[in-house]
Amino acid sequence: MAVEVGSIAPDFALKDQHGQVVTLSSFKGAKNVVLLFYPFAFSGTCTGELCSMRDDLSAFQNDDVQLLAVSADTVFSQKVFAEREGYEFPVLSDYWPHGAVAKAYGIFDEDRGCAIRGTFVIDKEGIIRWEVVNGLGQARSLEDYKAALAAL
Repeated sequence: MAVEVGSIAPDFALKDQHGQVVTLSSFKGAKNVVLLFYPFAFSGTCTGELCSMRDDLSAFQNDDVQLLAVSADTVFSQKVFAEREGYEFPVLSDYWPHGAVAKAYGIFDEDRGCAIRGTFVIDKEGIIRWEVVNGLGQARSLEDYKAALAAL
């Protein structure tokens, strides 16, 4: 079951590329969150999307906003991926239970064992205010994210 705009975002606790636990609820009352699910580390479209966000990071990670990128890859894969690409934002592992957070958001592809391209803008109160879900090979527009954040 997919989450809907206006609903409370499902909380989670996932390890980042450094093995540190990150919870969505830790940002409540403090920062809006751009929660970006991507299928696989090291794949062309995923790398391109995350590198675009890296190159314009101040729009997505600042005093008011936190970027969280999530895939079902292992923490070890996420660590190498983040280091190789110079990601200075949390790259979270939804590896075990496999894809549980992507499933909670309704964007897990059971046949492929990965999240599809879903992004959720969550306000400081933990409410989903905007979402976009694209197919596996369809990149998302950063300008759409910026517009959604500006509307908060």
